[in-house]
Amino acid sequence: MPSSIRPYRPSDRAAVSDICAKTADAGADATGILSDDDLWGALFAIPYVERHPDLAWVVETDDGRTIGYIVATDDTDAFYTWFRDEWWPAFRERFPRAEEVVTREDRMVEYGYERMPGIEPNVVDYPAHLHIDLLPETQGQGLGRRLMETLFAELTRRGVRGLHLGIDPNNAGAAAFYERLGMTRLPGAGHMYGVTFDAAAS
Repeated sequence: MPSSIRPYRPSDRAAVSDICAKTADAGADATGILSDDDLWGALFAIPYVERHPDLAWVVETDDGRTIGYIVATDDTDAFYTWFRDEWWPAFRERFPRAEEVVTREDRMVEYGYERMPGIEPNVVDYPAHLHIDLLPETQGQGLGRRLMETLFAELTRRGVRGLHLGIDPNNAGAAAFYERLGMTRLPGAGHMYGVTFDAAAS
């Protein structure tokens, strides 16, 4: 199916949230895993398009459907400060913190409460981070690579030193994909990968 990449628009918000949920289980559909499917997007997609719409692109089909996206921040610590102080407070009543973290949903909610500057140890060399999600129908078109290269080019243009991302250890294909893009495993950082932008260092 012919598809193209374009900058994010506010009208894409619902589709981006939906795609986030439909790819959140190590790339598979996570709909129904949590008591509220919106939690996935509230953590991993929508805050980025709210804070950085200029660092968000979507995949659009010829018939106008949004079927994939990439979202990012160029300053992780600044983003997590905003997330903690301005974004997440609106969700605290909807997603109360568990007294004991037991279930997968507890862990996802806890993730929201834990976002703060300084939590990510790699931000000096890799200050940016991203989330990318594509529905299965996008496979085989090179769209994931094109989304990543679009973001890399913009971050390089801005003089950003580098970028990191985390992967689900159960998503074996993700590691190979990021390695093909020149990203390397970050030592001592769990399932984290990073890349630096040489042009930004000059």
